[in-house]
Amino acid sequence: MSQEEICILIPTLNEEESIQPVIQEFKELGYDNILVVDGHSTDKTVEKARAAGARILVQSGSGKGQALKEVFGHINERYILLIDGDGTYLPSEAARLLKPLLEDRADHVVGNRLENIQGGALKRLNMFGNKMINRFFAIIYRVPLHDILSGYRSFTTEGIRMLDLSMSGFEIESEMTIESVKKGLRIIEVPITYQPRSAGTKTKLHPFRDGLKIILTIFRMAKTENPMFYFGLMGSLVGMIGFLVGIYVARDWFLWRIEHIPLTILTAILIIVGFQLFMIGIQGDMMASFHREMIRELHRKRR
Repeated sequence: MSQEEICILIPTLNEEESIQPVIQEFKELGYDNILVVDGHSTDKTVEKARAAGARILVQSGSGKGQALKEVFGHINERYILLIDGDGTYLPSEAARLLKPLLEDRADHVVGNRLENIQGGALKRLNMFGNKMINRFFAIIYRVPLHDILSGYRSFTTEGIRMLDLSMSGFEIESEMTIESVKKGLRIIEVPITYQPRSAGTKTKLHPFRDGLKIILTIFRMAKTENPMFYFGLMGSLVGMIGFLVGIYVARDWFLWRIEHIPLTILTAILIIVGFQLFMIGIQGDMMASFHREMIRELHRKRR
């Protein structure tokens, strides 16, 4: 497979300390087709990337997700290797991520950073958050992936254009993974190295704010992939609230004959709504199963 069919895609924002070595290492490995999509850096990121031999595309908006959605339409190569420009990933491991694509064993390959984290690369809070998010994902989507937030991954251009991407920020990695599952793409996870950021570079990720956005994205997208979990959870919560209110109403009635007419009506409404949400989840799960079977059949015919 010619390396001209592979586009090395690097999203950047103020990575002047690390972008040039990353590009140069890819060049040394024979990857000449390097595209940097920049998020309006205020330092010398663009100048250094251009000097190192990369093509430059400055995104029209802001946010990593917006940058990737925009640039995917400009790539005509068959394969895309996505890597952050902060020096935390090793270009020398590119072949490890590309091999499953070239052997037609996968449409989307995710680099699992948690297999080999170098000292100081990931803080304990971030490590804990990553594990919780990955476990939450595995429970909802029933796919045993360990690092859905990885910034080092590869995919076919045909496959990535099948995804309906809408996130504009750091939720884009989780959205790409979830959409790949929904569209029936073959996903493989491979171990990679994760090392500390290059000196002088700062992370743009805010653990609590962005972590909450990612969790909400995973939960919100569950309504079409795992409706039983999405609607069942909401139905259970609503029904439980109704049950607790009902206990309070019943206690006052049996012990002191105190009537709570408004609360009695509220109890009935909450229990009924909870039951209806649960039934919606059951119906949605049947439709989702039918949809997945249709997707699998379409993929079989396409191959």
